[in-house]
Amino acid sequence: MSETTIVAGGCFWCTEAVFNDVIGVESVESGYIGGNVPDPTYKQVCTGATGHAEGVKITFDPDTVTLPEIYDMFMGTHDPTQLNRQGNDVGTQYRSAFFPQSDEQKAEAEAAIRRWNESHDGEAVTTIEEGKWYPAEDYHQEYWDGEGQRNPYCMAVIPPKLMKLRKSFADKVKS
Repeated sequence: MSETTIVAGGCFWCTEAVFNDVIGVESVESGYIGGNVPDPTYKQVCTGATGHAEGVKITFDPDTVTLPEIYDMFMGTHDPTQLNRQGNDVGTQYRSAFFPQSDEQKAEAEAAIRRWNESHDGEAVTTIEEGKWYPAEDYHQEYWDGEGQRNPYCMAVIPPKLMKLRKSFADKVKS
């Protein structure tokens, strides 16, 4: 039976591209979470005024890829030490956060942060939050597989994340 979890680690196009390459991930949906405006638009979220993060909802087969593996991949493919930013993307909408869907997921998120902190220099600023999920507009879905490979921003940011995924989690990456 499939499970779903939500994470935010900067640009959702980038995070979506990472998890679309993971064996056992059935779907990845880009969207907005953790804010205070119902049904926000991309334009609204980009202002930083809604409180939402750009996130991805990951549906996966836990018999193929476990939640701790998903969370370790998340922590390992973005910089969880940057507060409210990822590279040149600055603002609370680009924060590093887990949005667990259960108490078990919350405990696993706490454990993933501990594992990361124990094995890296610098302290993760990744938060654990609650929030209502809002899917992003259709043109943001599967962005890397379409428009993204012609977008200079994506070409600069996504391949290094995919290389981190392949280097650290080679046995979990689609060929």
